[in-house]
Amino acid sequence: MRAPYFVAPQAALDLVEIWRYIKDRSSIAMADRVESVILEKLAFLAKSPEAGHGRKNLTDEDVKFFPVYSYLIVYRPKTKPLQIVSVLHGRRDVERVLRDRL
Repeated sequence: MRAPYFVAPQAALDLVEIWRYIKDRSSIAMADRVESVILEKLAFLAKSPEAGHGRKNLTDEDVKFFPVYSYLIVYRPKTKPLQIVSVLHGRRDVERVLRDRL
């Protein structure tokens, strides 16, 4: 059976960096909790890819955005399995990051 979603290498690195950042500023338990919630949302999006929203002000690419805490999950809603492109903090220059990744 295929996994319901695919995490692109850069998105996997995003998740590692998020976990480390939270661990360094809070605790391992909090980092684990945030990671767990993000992974739950990835599974949810794989079942409901239309749940997110487009952001034409950030990119013209066919991707959707779904917020989790202060982060944005960026994914390609029409791919099977669902492709997770990035998981970015909302305060980052999301438009620039996506321009480099998409």
